[in-house]
Amino acid sequence: MPATRALSLRRMIVRMSSALLACERLALMGLMYLLTGLILVNVVTRYSHFPIYWIDESAVYCVVWLTFIGASAMTRLRLDFAVTMLTERLSAQHQKFAKVISTGLVVVFGVALIVTCVLWMDPVGVARAGFDGRKLAAETFNFLYTERTQTLNWPTWVLYLTLPIFAVSMTVHGLANLLEDLELVPRTPPKGFQLSELDGVN
Repeated sequence: MPATRALSLRRMIVRMSSALLACERLALMGLMYLLTGLILVNVVTRYSHFPIYWIDESAVYCVVWLTFIGASAMTRLRLDFAVTMLTERLSAQHQKFAKVISTGLVVVFGVALIVTCVLWMDPVGVARAGFDGRKLAAETFNFLYTERTQTLNWPTWVLYLTLPIFAVSMTVHGLANLLEDLELVPRTPPKGFQLSELDGVN
């Protein structure tokens, strides 16, 4: 019975990773279209001498979200950077061991980032303050929920949500990769991404 539960948990992690990857694919496509549209509108309005002042900031935040979502997807697709000067000289067994260690460090980094985001965004403190950002800032000097963007005038915490989202998704992808590297689950080919053998570097 415990072995069956462990197997179902492993499969659930892989399914979660696949579902996240599908959502990230759609988000990346949407953000790319949005970024292209923003840049085109910016160019047209500048040449027409009627520039829209908030487009630059919108494009910057769009690139930030693209970067973090793309980095998470690259983790699952195993397109993250790898320095193979040492590992390529190892035996096949030691190369496998090195890959497990590398993937495990990705998971450790993801968990550490989750903890950091929880401490930084302080959801418990916000709830205790009655979801009043000013009260939280007065008590803890955490001004995250009182700051707003310069031109869009959006709450900055909404835009910073990309960090905890990235931390969670990267951790799930890292766990799925680790299970595959340990051969506890069969390797799942990514859906919606056409990768050649030369695309993967890890």
